[in-house]
Amino acid sequence: MTRSTVEIPSTARLDLLPLRVEHAEEMAAVLADPALYAFTGGEPPTVEQLRARYERQTAGSPDPAEAWFNWVLRADGRLCGYVQATVRAAEAEVAWVVGTAWQGRGYAAEAARALVAALPEPTVVAHVHPDHTASAAVARAAGLLPTDRMLDGEARWELRRGKRPTPDR
Repeated sequence: MTRSTVEIPSTARLDLLPLRVEHAEEMAAVLADPALYAFTGGEPPTVEQLRARYERQTAGSPDPAEAWFNWVLRADGRLCGYVQATVRAAEAEVAWVVGTAWQGRGYAAEAARALVAALPEPTVVAHVHPDHTASAAVARAAGLLPTDRMLDGEARWELRRGKRPTPDR
C-alpha cells in the first residue's frame, strides 16, 4: 500500500479528526447504548476495550497490502461517532457509526459523503444489514447503490467511479 494518509476536510457541521487512543474515554460514552448493536451484534465497549482497539487501529494494518483510516466525528465540541475506511488495491470499504444521542440529525450521511468524496479508489463499498433502513439511507446519500451480493447477512452497497474496464477481445 503506497498511500499512507487520506485527508478529509471538515463539513458544515462536523470536524473529522484522525483517531487517537486518547479518544477512547469520550467515545466509550458515545458508543454506550446497546441499541447501536441491534444490527451488527456485540455490546458497548468499555474504555479499556476501546483503548486497545484504538491502539491497534492507529498502528495500522499488519497487512502491507491493506491500509486503515479512522476518524472520530465532532459536532458542537463533542465527539459523536466515527467513520472508517479499509483500503485494499483499488477498493475502499467504508463504515460509519453515530451515537444514538446524535442520530436523526444527518451527521452520518454528512460524514459518509465527506469520506467517500475524499477516497480516490475507483470502488467504494459498504455492508449494510437489509433491515437497517437508516444505514441504507446513509449509504445512498454517500452515492452507494445496493447490489445483490451478501456477506455475513449484510447487503453489499457500492459506488464505482470512472470508466468501466473494456472487455478483452
